[in-house]
Amino acid sequence: MLNRVLFITLACLSLFACAEERAQVDSPDSEMSVQGSMLEITNPVIVYSSRQEYLIKPLFDRFTDETGIEVQYQTGEEGPLIARLQAEGEATFADVLYTVDAGNLWSASNRGLLASVDSASLQQNIPEHLREPLGQWFGLSVRARTIVYAKDRVNPSELSTYSALAESQWRDRLCLRTSKEVYNISLVATMIERLGEEATQNIIEGWVNNLAAPVFSSDTLVIEAIAAGQCDVGLVNSYYLGRKQVDDPDYPVALFWANQETSGTHVNISGAGITRYAKNPEGAQRLLEWLSTEEPQIMFSEMNLEIPANPTVPSAEQVAAWGEFIQDSINVEAAGRLQAAAVMLMDRADYR
Repeated sequence: MLNRVLFITLACLSLFACAEERAQVDSPDSEMSVQGSMLEITNPVIVYSSRQEYLIKPLFDRFTDETGIEVQYQTGEEGPLIARLQAEGEATFADVLYTVDAGNLWSASNRGLLASVDSASLQQNIPEHLREPLGQWFGLSVRARTIVYAKDRVNPSELSTYSALAESQWRDRLCLRTSKEVYNISLVATMIERLGEEATQNIIEGWVNNLAAPVFSSDTLVIEAIAAGQCDVGLVNSYYLGRKQVDDPDYPVALFWANQETSGTHVNISGAGITRYAKNPEGAQRLLEWLSTEEPQIMFSEMNLEIPANPTVPSAEQVAAWGEFIQDSINVEAAGRLQAAAVMLMDRADYR
């Protein structure tokens, strides 16, 4: 028993300076539903996050200013963070996992690392298709993956759907990011959910046939290739183009919302869930609920040009300039559930 206490104390001190404030090491049941509490919360909320510090620190600081609840955080890549959370098990000090892409959140949930949250506030603020059906994670900002095109070489009337980019008119005119990127895996996974594997594979094979260059390692490189005349159209997360337009309002690449006459533009999320073995679930829930409200939602949009997950909150000016669009209503959990199928399908289609 003494060795266990010593181990936990040393681990706590090495990770977080204030973790000694935690007095309990109780393990909640994996099926529990975290209930809201109006009791005063004095312990810090500890977050594992794959989001960059400059995007989350202003939010956490503002939350502390408003509530008096301190937030401590550990940042890193999503894969290692999820593996670490699993390895730590009941001994973890993490109360919240905050990461990008529903596929990553689904992976954590599927490993039994997240608890269900029963929150009327989160259910009201976050649309059903942007949250896990059992309340194990919630989208906090929206990331649309859509078509971008060269202003001087493409008339937007030529554009329509993701599947149309597989047609012969785009031969040697398409640029794509690598299939190994989770954003593309999630896009293909939701296509499988809506269209089935055979139809989706035909589309992906058409994309590969239409490539003007080998796949790129980032969305930014796709946009820059279009601007340089290497290709005419591509698929990217909208905020990557937004960053270019902030630096240069006359940037020669524009955005087109895909599938507006059919199923809606593919969307994904950044989001968070309360960990299964959270020591401060009440504080964690307060944080998630606060992040779904107007002020932090506006901060999300202004800092990274993402789209508020709360549909009552307006987007940042740069984002709003792209115009309103219809989102695909498929629940984003499909991005995780069908991730393996998407990877195998892209491999069969020779999309590398």
